Amino acid sequence: MTRNGTLGDGMAEPDKSDGGAGPAVVAESAADPSGLALRRVRKAYEQVYDQLRAMILSGELSRGQRLPTEVALAAEFGVSRGTIREALRLLVAENLIRTVKGATGGNFVTLPTVDHISRFVQRNIELLTQTDDVTLPEFLEARELIEIFAVRQAAVRRTDTDIEALRETLSDDQKLPAHEQYLQNKEFHGILVSACGNALLQIAAQPIFSVLHTHLSRSGLPRDFTTKVCSDHRCILEQIEAGDPDAAEELMRKHLADLGAIYRGIWRTSGRQPA
Repeated sequence: MTRNGTLGDGMAEPDKSDGGAGPAVVAESAADPSGLALRRVRKAYEQVYDQLRAMILSGELSRGQRLPTEVALAAEFGVSRGTIREALRLLVAENLIRTVKGATGGNFVTLPTVDHISRFVQRNIELLTQTDDVTLPEFLEARELIEIFAVRQAAVRRTDTDIEALRETLSDDQKLPAHEQYLQNKEFHGILVSACGNALLQIAAQPIFSVLHTHLSRSGLPRDFTTKVCSDHRCILEQIEAGDPDAAEELMRKHLADLGAIYRGIWRTSGRQPA
């Protein structure tokens, strides 16, 4: 609800047969052959989406709050139910609301989590790896920028929970399947970025880690790869636990440099060679 008790804001008169397009009041800038500074008229469902999205992001509609029914929303905004459904579909696609079926169901506000946003970014980054726009060296540079900062911050901000979570990824059990060792080593870096206490870095790092590991041909990994990586992680963790950011950074730089040298030899490409 808005501050005056309504969701709508005086949109155009109800559109009874627009199928979701409907009248429009808000507009966007657009080039016009006539040279006039015209603005593209936005469709009614886009206006409804804009307003509901703004109310969710501002907190006016809080997490877990149930939205009014489609009929009620249509009456509030002065549009058809088809328009409301299309606007709600866009909000669902952004994970801003979830739809629950049944008598006690409805549409509920649900803000995206860090993991959700990371997966969204990852899907788009994966598309870039199929072009010449993003190369392995660029991935490695981005990883270094993130993890060098993260390891320094983790050495300062780490909690007992962070230390324990990092320690659980270390394993000297040579009987563990190589795949499980590989996943544990991968998890170490994700927990490390989380331990630095910056959610935006988490969002940036997770897709980079995932794309890197997806494009690695694991059959080309050295026989002692996971053992060496686990040993590096153990040394890094010791410095994090000791609260020494300089020593932790030095070890992480060497670790990433060693990984980069290996990755360059086993990077999967789509008919392209890494720069």
